[in-house]
Amino acid sequence: MSFSNNYSLLQLHSGNFSRRFFLLILSFHFLIFEILMAATGQSDLNYERFIAQFDPEQQKIANQIWANINDSLKSVNTPFKGTKIDGIPDSTLFEELTISNKIELLEKIKSKREQLIPLIEEQRQLLLADQKWSLFVEVAEKNPLMGKIYLKALSMAQNANDLRMKQDKSIHKIEREISELRVNASLSQISLSFTWQDWLVIVIYLIFTTIMGVMLAGKQSSIKDFFLGGRKLPWTAVSGSIIATETSAATFLIAPAIVFSKGGDITYLQMAFGTIIARFVIGYFFIPAYYEREIYSPYDYMGNQLGNRVKKITAALFMVGAILAQGARVYIAAKALQVVTGTDITMSIILIGAVSMLWTIIGGITTVIWTDAIQFLIFAAGAILALVYVSTNVEGGFFTAVLQGFQAGKFNLINLNFNAKEAYTLWCGLFASGFLTLASHGTDQLMAQRMFTCKNAPEARKAVIWSSASVLITALLLFVGAGIFVYYKHIPLNMPEQVIVNDDSMKIFAIYIVQVMPPILSGLLMAGLFSTAISTLESVLAALTHATVDVIYRPYFKPNAADKHYVTVSRIMIIFWGIFLVVFAIYCDTISKAFADLIQFALAMAAYTYGALLGTFLMAFLPTNRDDLGLMWGVPLSMLTIFAFNWHTTATQIIVAVACFILIVQAFRHLQHQPTKILYIAVASGIVMLISMAVLGYTPEGVPVYINLAWPWHFPIGTAMTLSVGYLVGNPKN
Repeated sequence: MSFSNNYSLLQLHSGNFSRRFFLLILSFHFLIFEILMAATGQSDLNYERFIAQFDPEQQKIANQIWANINDSLKSVNTPFKGTKIDGIPDSTLFEELTISNKIELLEKIKSKREQLIPLIEEQRQLLLADQKWSLFVEVAEKNPLMGKIYLKALSMAQNANDLRMKQDKSIHKIEREISELRVNASLSQISLSFTWQDWLVIVIYLIFTTIMGVMLAGKQSSIKDFFLGGRKLPWTAVSGSIIATETSAATFLIAPAIVFSKGGDITYLQMAFGTIIARFVIGYFFIPAYYEREIYSPYDYMGNQLGNRVKKITAALFMVGAILAQGARVYIAAKALQVVTGTDITMSIILIGAVSMLWTIIGGITTVIWTDAIQFLIFAAGAILALVYVSTNVEGGFFTAVLQGFQAGKFNLINLNFNAKEAYTLWCGLFASGFLTLASHGTDQLMAQRMFTCKNAPEARKAVIWSSASVLITALLLFVGAGIFVYYKHIPLNMPEQVIVNDDSMKIFAIYIVQVMPPILSGLLMAGLFSTAISTLESVLAALTHATVDVIYRPYFKPNAADKHYVTVSRIMIIFWGIFLVVFAIYCDTISKAFADLIQFALAMAAYTYGALLGTFLMAFLPTNRDDLGLMWGVPLSMLTIFAFNWHTTATQIIVAVACFILIVQAFRHLQHQPTKILYIAVASGIVMLISMAVLGYTPEGVPVYINLAWPWHFPIGTAMTLSVGYLVGNPKN
């Protein structure tokens, strides 16, 4: 943290990219200095002891500056702005709770609030000291007679900033603990409304789906049966499976929350324009290329076109992307399940993981697709029932709900704004979202594996194109969000509900299901939510297992084993990947805090690898006549580009700079007699570092404004980086 703050201080005196890069290296000096200060315990902010080390003439000038600063700050009130919990007093909230341990929880909260009192007072003093030393440095820098004082005052200012930030963290940690206690108490209260009839519906659903999965799976005697379903599955079931997988818990929960939130509307639906176009491209161009030969994955196709090295790289990209993106989606689903379980998020994730592993082990991809198809029917019915119920539950009925939704601006669809930082615009919907779908449905094993289970290319084409019906599910859920907004406009949230929504507005649909909808119907809808979470995880388990066995285990461990052996190994790998994904999903609770909302979090995780995957596929698919050499730089630069867009801390800027330096060094090593190609790599690396470090300006609070774009644009940019570097650096094929 202190290193980051030192760099922030230096940023105030830097205006361009080259100087910022120089100062990034210079700031290592401050890091070493801070380590020495920490080792010697030097954290004294006392001005008198600081100034005593200089000669009297310099002291006289400095004392006058310090006195002026003290005078200017006497009338300035500098209250500490801590983390805002919400405006509901603890006592008022707990009066509404009927949970058994509410007295114990209230005492814990009271104890933690008492811990805050002295910390906040200390923080006010540290904030004042931080302001004084920062102003002192600013004035001293402009006085040529105070060069020596200025240099040492920089360290004092940094020390003051470090101590303030450290105190900030201590206070924020306690405030977050208070907030979590209040939210967990409120969740426990809400979960009491989920009746035994609702739980019975979920149990019946799980038993029914498990039995159906076993019956429909058939005999899994060969690797082709386990991973391709014998290539005999009907396109209707495959299409339903695609919809169930892409309509994840993120969509099921966040789509209504987007509309419900302040200023929310249905502009998210614009993303459908590009995704429908992309499905036709996949159906009429990608699928025929895949079905030309007996292959099991898109990575087989890329390997056949560009070499076995590319197959390994793309399979590895898929594994990384699958863990990041699908782990995030499981985390999102688990957050909603907290509303019915009242437990912490870890237990919800473990529950989803256990059921998903069981279903995938039962019958491989066949079980996955048939259970997905059943789940699609359940959550589609649930979305329709939710829309009907929310409409009839508003006084005046459906038309009144629609009218009030229109009046509140909830049905705004088209956004023609050209602001590249806005995600839900027509231009993102027509262009950027298409690249996302081309990557997710055309090159990601998670979706593409379903295409390979169809009898032939025309059947696979129908499955992919008709999966566009997922747009209707999304539209239904957005309309549900508008209906929930109108409902709570007339019947305000109670205090426990408000505490939960203030902490995480994404839970609003789950709260509505549990609190407002009648028993059994709420159980059916939560079963639908549970099904989307399971569908997401079982799909990725099947795909990860397939990639692991096909790319790693079979070639390197047992090249000529019997199919039965590979099926057994696949089931073991399902357990391995299941545990791994569950652990990562639990860790997502920490990662997600860096993103504005959970849908950005889920899709940002996918963006790291999707551009590289799609760019590599286009190198193989288009008549580029290039080998795979350029991809050795194109792929990592694509991933670094997305990383640079998402993160702008000192540590991440150092990572980007070091990674780009290594790539340039590797270019000099391997392309010694090809200076033009080295130049291409250097230019691409420079673009990545520019995205990471260039400051466009500062906010009124002094926070740097970096180059950034809305998350949908990350997909075409990542694709372009992979394809352009891959083509320019690659060698012509013989």
